[in-house]
Amino acid sequence: MEIQKDQIIGELVAKDYRSASVFKKYGIDFCCQGNRTINDACSVKKMDVDIVLNDLNSIGNANNSAGVDFQSWPLDLLADYIEKTHHRYVEDKSFEIKPYLNKICDVHGDNHPELYQIKDLYQKVVENLAQHMKKEELVLFPFIRKMESAKRSGGQLQRPHFGTIKNPINSMEDEHLAEGDRFRNIDQLSNHYSPPEDACNTYRVTYAMLKEFEDDLHLHIHLENNILFPKAIVMEEELIDN
Repeated sequence: MEIQKDQIIGELVAKDYRSASVFKKYGIDFCCQGNRTINDACSVKKMDVDIVLNDLNSIGNANNSAGVDFQSWPLDLLADYIEKTHHRYVEDKSFEIKPYLNKICDVHGDNHPELYQIKDLYQKVVENLAQHMKKEELVLFPFIRKMESAKRSGGQLQRPHFGTIKNPINSMEDEHLAEGDRFRNIDQLSNHYSPPEDACNTYRVTYAMLKEFEDDLHLHIHLENNILFPKAIVMEEELIDN
């Protein structure tokens, strides 16, 4: 089936993550702002939607595998995967990248003052993500696991103390948007992670690590915003109605 311009970006990426590479190519946010249509996103970027659709359909018509089908996973398994894969990645890399940024600021900061801005933005991201992930691990994910357990056993689901799962989800999505914006600023300040001519090896490694961090964050947010959260909302409504 041909991809159409009125399709929602996040829903498309949720069905086939290969399409994320096309949206990255054209600088279209598929995670934090994945609730837009392809046409709307192209209009904002002032680009030809038909060119983007052609690339998307080329991927869709390819015979290679679409990769892991996260859409088919139970929600408790997906929450476990996000926590053990992406949360741990953020925790590990938060400490690993910081000394690299400190070093290149000390050595190259006079000639490249944007490094200090990148350092400050990154520090803010990791501080906020640490708090964000704890809220997911202590509040949101446990309730999702309770819902899956109630669904399997046919047991009763008690309404959570936060009223409805939509409340923490709305908060999580707002925080995703804020950190996504900060990393977009890092991307721009670093000239899309392109080291300058006078960059040392540490400089180049730091930029490569920052790009990897952003790529992981995009997948992390995509799995939550476009798959886990919408399905959790539907599940809560079904369980409470029943």
